[in-house]
Amino acid sequence: MPITVTAPRGVLTADGERSILPRLTEALIGVSGLTGNDFFTAVVGGTVHVLAPEHVYAGGVNRPVVMVELKLPNIGLPTVEARAAFIDAATDIVDAATVPGHDREDTWVNVLNALDGGWGIGGRAYTGDDLVAAITASA
Repeated sequence: MPITVTAPRGVLTADGERSILPRLTEALIGVSGLTGNDFFTAVVGGTVHVLAPEHVYAGGVNRPVVMVELKLPNIGLPTVEARAAFIDAATDIVDAATVPGHDREDTWVNVLNALDGGWGIGGRAYTGDDLVAAITASA
């Protein structure tokens, strides 16, 4: 379940650059109710992209937007409430990882779902049923 963070250089603190992905991973696992599940924990990963400030835009103008994008199978975060809980937690994490003065409105979080069987690791495509079975076996 890849998490991608994109931020303009200078908006994330040095500690924020290092801690944002582990904290977002922990938030996703917690919101999913799968804390301690080895299979699920192992399949959450991501990247932090720090771009030149002049390469980040919103509304057609240069703006210090931090974007968090989560891609997961369509069984992940299955309710509006679960998605809202992750978005709220992710925004709080970005707030804690950014320099003073970063506007909360300049934090955008997107949750994208892969179609059933459209998510995989190591060349294996997982259906929702496959993932549930793997998560259950690891519980």
